[in-house]
Amino acid sequence: MDEFAVEMRDVVKIFPTPEGGEVAAVNHVTLQIKHGEFFSMLGPSGCGKTTSLRMMAGFEWPTEGEIFIDGAAMGRTPPYLRPINTVFQSYALFQHMSVFQNVAFGLEMEHVPKKEIEHRVGAALEMVKLSGMSRRKPKQLSGGQQQRVALARALIKRPAVLLLDEPLGALDLKLRKEMQLELKALQKEVGITFVYVTHDQEEALTMSDRIAVMSQGKVLQIGTPVEIYERPNCRFVADFIGETNFLKGKVKKIERGLLTVELPDFSQEIKGMGHENLAVGQDVSVSIRPEKIRLEDDNNTTAVEEDKDNILRGKVLATAYVGSDTRIIVDIGHDIHMVVWEQNNISTLDPQAYYVADDKVLVHLPFENTLVLPEGVA
Repeated sequence: MDEFAVEMRDVVKIFPTPEGGEVAAVNHVTLQIKHGEFFSMLGPSGCGKTTSLRMMAGFEWPTEGEIFIDGAAMGRTPPYLRPINTVFQSYALFQHMSVFQNVAFGLEMEHVPKKEIEHRVGAALEMVKLSGMSRRKPKQLSGGQQQRVALARALIKRPAVLLLDEPLGALDLKLRKEMQLELKALQKEVGITFVYVTHDQEEALTMSDRIAVMSQGKVLQIGTPVEIYERPNCRFVADFIGETNFLKGKVKKIERGLLTVELPDFSQEIKGMGHENLAVGQDVSVSIRPEKIRLEDDNNTTAVEEDKDNILRGKVLATAYVGSDTRIIVDIGHDIHMVVWEQNNISTLDPQAYYVADDKVLVHLPFENTLVLPEGVA
């Protein structure tokens, strides 16, 4: 067995535009996906993630570069000769066929014996928790059940790799979250490599072993959900994954991984954790997540003494109580607003326990949570 289930080596895909020009939908992408891995490709519309998936499936061919499945170069191998199956957002079920017939279709095309088909379909439906529904037609099923039929149909042929193109996009939010957990558990159970395309960053964080974040045809960063969220390598990744606050700055000093950054808007310096390729004098974005900021009343002098460098003064503009936390918008001057999430870890009705508009506050940015990132793409 080859080391990787799927490998893209310097793959380019160019499409003609209606105006007679060309656009690189995928622009020199190299990545390796391990056997048994749940790997997500994440990015906004038009970033190249679906085109990459379609090239893995054989629905598109690379303009340059090569795709390998289980170590074998795919070249112009048609989809039906690749050890791959695809699940689409639309499910693509045969409406006139029963659940059993839909799941059995691929095996019947291969002339698998009837007894084996019955056994494998039964096992596949049990795996996706649809055992008692084999006689139903797709229109008699909910969206989540139809999605499971599509999964059973794809998995029954025991592909080496299962490609999933936004398969939960048509489901409502509650069902979508349930299916995310089911799909992750199913992937662990069957042990097949899943390559999952989504624009939903929370979905990617919930399900993936590793994530590739894409923009404008390029892969900007590949890492585990924790690495992508806690240590993004550029402003785009920090901005796309979760919510964050940005401040403009310039690197003044680098000392053992800790950077001192000058904030020109505030005539002050702050310290933060730095990306390894940064240099003194470079323009940077300082990123800090809303849940990692600490607010204190402006009359609390001990906080100022504790860490003079990473304190900004501000005034509360608005608050929103959302149950698990309170979302606070703080005006820190110069037309810059910071979003802060304070966890409500004490159950109280006391109005004094919550910030309100016009409260003067100290905005404390712990240096270990303050990330200094290159301005452009990494």
